[in-house]
Amino acid sequence: MDDRHGSERLLATFLEAVRIDSPSGEEAAFGAWCAERLKGLGATARFDDSSRATGSDTGNLIAEVPGDREGAVLVLSAHLDTVEPGRGIAPAVDGGVVRSSGGTVLGADDKAGVAAILEALARVAEQARPHAPLRVVLTVQEEKGLVGAKALADADIRGDLCLVLDAHGPVGRIIISAPTHHTFTATFEGVSAHAGVEPERGISAVAMAASAVCAMRLGRLDEETTANVGEVRGGGETNVVAASCLLTGECRSRDPEQAERIRLEMDEEMRLAARSAGGSVRIDWVKQYDGYRLAPDDERVALVERACAVAGVEPSLVVTGGGSDGSVLTARGLPSVVLSCGMTDVHSTQESVAVTDLDAMVRVLLAAIDLAVSS
Repeated sequence: MDDRHGSERLLATFLEAVRIDSPSGEEAAFGAWCAERLKGLGATARFDDSSRATGSDTGNLIAEVPGDREGAVLVLSAHLDTVEPGRGIAPAVDGGVVRSSGGTVLGADDKAGVAAILEALARVAEQARPHAPLRVVLTVQEEKGLVGAKALADADIRGDLCLVLDAHGPVGRIIISAPTHHTFTATFEGVSAHAGVEPERGISAVAMAASAVCAMRLGRLDEETTANVGEVRGGGETNVVAASCLLTGECRSRDPEQAERIRLEMDEEMRLAARSAGGSVRIDWVKQYDGYRLAPDDERVALVERACAVAGVEPSLVVTGGGSDGSVLTARGLPSVVLSCGMTDVHSTQESVAVTDLDAMVRVLLAAIDLAVSS
């Protein structure tokens, strides 16, 4: 098989993948398509029972490719779901770049990663390429808070190194640090009253929430830390002092101690706003995931850098303010490295990916598979 044939098949695979609707929670059709492709490549494939925990219409997809050589067990991971608007995607190729031709996302996040995994395994099979055992983990509901990865059974989180294909930017970017991420839902409770007749008898929950938001430090707080308010919802008629108001938000930092400090600071501002007004607030915090740092000379990073070099791709070590399944897998004991797949403008209708980046990602995976044999 020549490179041109492989590139044409890779593009066809990607275009077919993005045409299969798979919004978060509705990944069954795409998952079944992936499972059949994997089985056709000689892998065993099964869905776990995580749907009972995640609420998706299918489980995470787990596949295994037996090796014919000793070496590190390499895990290749991506996610099955896409964000909205992601139904009826009609991809178009123009000038070597794939975009959506309608008012939807493209779905390169993360079907670029899925397509690269499938093509890499296809070339391994066709070329009878020697390799150590390989595993594939394709998760559900990544876009809803890494839900599928969190629901994986311990037995399915195993391997020596996991390559998570789920970051934006040019191929060669290696994510060496990601943040600890906290989210909150706060419900402010006040007292309703007629706003025009006796507002003095009321305590506005909306005013409490507004006071808390104004007191919080939001946006980029330092090089590693951000905070944000996502939603303010409450009240109703203009002539009624609002008795209840919902507030949601988050903070995240690559310094876990700083993440905790900002979490406590935001929490205190909300409680102070409620106390000062004579109302109350209930705050529910959730740690979405723990951050991680990889040293530039970490052996996992070094393997990926070598793979990039073999593939003719310039590696670069970067940090991120976003999360991925790699954060969950690392925290649960599977050493993971998150890689960029060439996608740009993700989560928007301007999302795109260059065909050359899809090809480059496959070359990096094949080089990593080769290097794992000698690890």
